Amino acid sequence: MTIVFETTSLPIIGAPMAGGTTTPELTEAVARAGGFPFVAGGYLTAEALASLIDRIRETTKTFGVNLFAPNPVPIDREAFDTFVSALEPAAAERGVTLNPEPVDDDDHYAQKVDWLIAHPVPLVSTTFNLPTAEVVDRLHTVGTQVVATVTTVEEARTAASYGVDGLIVQGPRAGGHSGTADPTREIEDRTTVDLLCDILAEVALPVAAGGGVDSEDMVAELLDAGASAVVVGTLLLRSDEAGTAPTHRAALAADEFTQTQLTRAFTGRPARTLVNDFVRQFDGVAVDAYPAVHHLTKEFRAAAKKADDPHGLHLWAGTGYRNAREGSAETIIKDLGSRVTRP
Repeated sequence: MTIVFETTSLPIIGAPMAGGTTTPELTEAVARAGGFPFVAGGYLTAEALASLIDRIRETTKTFGVNLFAPNPVPIDREAFDTFVSALEPAAAERGVTLNPEPVDDDDHYAQKVDWLIAHPVPLVSTTFNLPTAEVVDRLHTVGTQVVATVTTVEEARTAASYGVDGLIVQGPRAGGHSGTADPTREIEDRTTVDLLCDILAEVALPVAAGGGVDSEDMVAELLDAGASAVVVGTLLLRSDEAGTAPTHRAALAADEFTQTQLTRAFTGRPARTLVNDFVRQFDGVAVDAYPAVHHLTKEFRAAAKKADDPHGLHLWAGTGYRNAREGSAETIIKDLGSRVTRP
């Protein structure tokens, strides 16, 4: 079958970067370039998501919506309390009072799925967990294609058994949160192309791939290896249209930050970030507890952002971050796809 992200003129997908990074202006720029835009549905209510979808419909009929699928992990309360105690002095220095009680939520997932059933879109993808077969069936009923983010061959097999239409293969070098369905596992380092080839050997579905993409050469490499499209996120973080915080933008280009690392310290879920003082101080006591740690550190990170302090902020970045450049996202997308276009 032809999946909807294969119908754009450029085989480039703008990654759905939640929390305000993927702005309406960014999705529109990706669409103008001929790529496939995603609306980032994470951290939004159904009503807020609806507003963004209404806007992208004015630009293009070919787009996707990404959701955080719930994936509750039992919290080790002793480990969580230890993390809170370790963080409290640094929080107090920033005038932040921590809530020591774990906060949970499902990111309004059920309400957003219901809205998407009532107002169908071309494609829905999930991350953080696979969509259930029931959700896949409901979306298929209204004509929506469903894609699952996968990080292992096992996840790809399971997603295929649930009836998804395609996969987004996320390599471990991607910036921001890992989409793994098992956030407690240790994520081994490997190239995205190797993971892609392993999954293509096992699952007969259309596949997009991303993670550590740093150049048009890597875009071509992933397409040559069998990907239908390449997902780009970090390379758009400094674009004119991205909602990236000024502190984050500056850090991506600063000589001070020389490496990235997967850490659970900011949110309780593995995510790749530039290594700063927060990572160095708290990674060793970080705990598997998303979204509890996300809620715990939210005000701390907000205070760091307000103070223009890159050492207290989550600086999401894939391993290709040094090649993130300023300028129009439309131009960046076109340049990345300059060696390969749709027939």
